Amino acid sequence: MVYLILLGYIGLTFLTSLWGRKKMDSPEAYFLAGRNVKTLTLFFTILATNFSAFYFLGFAGEAYRIGYAYYPLMAFGTAFACLSFFLIGTKVWELGKAKGLITPGELIFLKSKSRGLSTLYTTVMVVFTFPYLALQIVGAGYIVESITQGEVPYFMGASLLTLFTILYVWLGGMQSVARTDVKQGVLVILLMLTAMILVVSASGGFEVGHARLRDKVPALFERAGVGGHYSPQKWFSFFIFWLFCIPMFPQLFMRFFIAQDVKHLRQSAFLYALVPLIIALFPVVIGVFGHLDFPGLGGKEADQILPKMLLLHSPDWFAALVMVGALAAFMSTLDSQLLALGTMLTRDIYGVFLKPDLSLPAQVRAGRVAVVLLAVVGLAIAYQPFDTIFDMGKLAFAGLSVLFPLTLALLRVGPVYLPCAVASILMGEGLLLAFFYGWLPQQWLGGFEAFMLAILQAFLWVGLGLWIEKKRGKIPA
Repeated sequence: MVYLILLGYIGLTFLTSLWGRKKMDSPEAYFLAGRNVKTLTLFFTILATNFSAFYFLGFAGEAYRIGYAYYPLMAFGTAFACLSFFLIGTKVWELGKAKGLITPGELIFLKSKSRGLSTLYTTVMVVFTFPYLALQIVGAGYIVESITQGEVPYFMGASLLTLFTILYVWLGGMQSVARTDVKQGVLVILLMLTAMILVVSASGGFEVGHARLRDKVPALFERAGVGGHYSPQKWFSFFIFWLFCIPMFPQLFMRFFIAQDVKHLRQSAFLYALVPLIIALFPVVIGVFGHLDFPGLGGKEADQILPKMLLLHSPDWFAALVMVGALAAFMSTLDSQLLALGTMLTRDIYGVFLKPDLSLPAQVRAGRVAVVLLAVVGLAIAYQPFDTIFDMGKLAFAGLSVLFPLTLALLRVGPVYLPCAVASILMGEGLLLAFFYGWLPQQWLGGFEAFMLAILQAFLWVGLGLWIEKKRGKIPA
């Protein structure tokens, strides 16, 4: 039954992703679906792209470790990020439509006139997206291993699902990605809601289950979470973090280009402000209730609390169906990441430095090859994953968030003095890596997360760069 559900979903996704696809003979058609995506499709492709393996395994695993304190950070923090659709997204759409832009690097070059800065910007996006890309592959491997009860080992499952994703991205480009994201987004929401109801019901309902949890682990209900994990400084850090981070995902940044009209982008922003408040609760509840049946889990085991709970409290066929929904979430992010990074490497690196005379059809072919190469690198990273999915995600998110101050300034204010623009990126990434690897003591952060210091210094460098350009007369008073 498990294999029939898995194969049936894969076959249906493949066929519907390619149904009615148009000719892929231009970069705009292949990479941006012809800039013709409307509100609901745009919303679901953004949602499905953002709520991925991190949503299924990361949310449940972190809620198991920390408790309900994790919910407001992810739900309200993610919803708060809808402001970035207005601060950055609308300007990206306007410039993309007017100038025919396809990648973030092209926009940065347009606004800065610096090839070096745009290349640095692209490089940072690619490098820090890789942990998040690998996270999708890791999640897929965990799920396939769980639902087949180990008959398909972790890395084999991860490899098979990655190959399938490569196939439909290769053939259908953004058209296939957006079309599958709608189905996968709806499927994920419905299945996770049903899964939460089953788990809570099997535990005696919310009232009984929560009473048992309060007796066993009362810290699950505290604002600071288990072990006082979320101090006020850490809580504040994560609450505002998503505003800076989410629009800098290359796969989401490029979604700003694909809207048919700016009104569709604004409407999708309103939906994005509401839906995360609801759906973030589902895996968090399952993770918290996991303490009733699987106490004492840690590390990678905690990240698998969701499949463990489903296999225990639901029929095998439903557990398999929910886990297939999880695979849908992984693929909806992985396909977008592969396409976005492939586009950037093709147009911002290969087409600029190695093959400047690359024809439009050749760009599509090169993009397809880049997708395959990126997937292979992602699999190599996933072969030895980080200790927890949350660690993998946080590193990727933090590195990308450093780009936000420069992006906002270039779009909304004016040119930034080039040395300051470069310093805002290099100093920010340097600080992140220094704290991540322990080269600098955590005590220097005063309880805040390292990305807060990195973002703050980036804003200071960018502010200095704007002030210098204003003094030079390049920004009107």
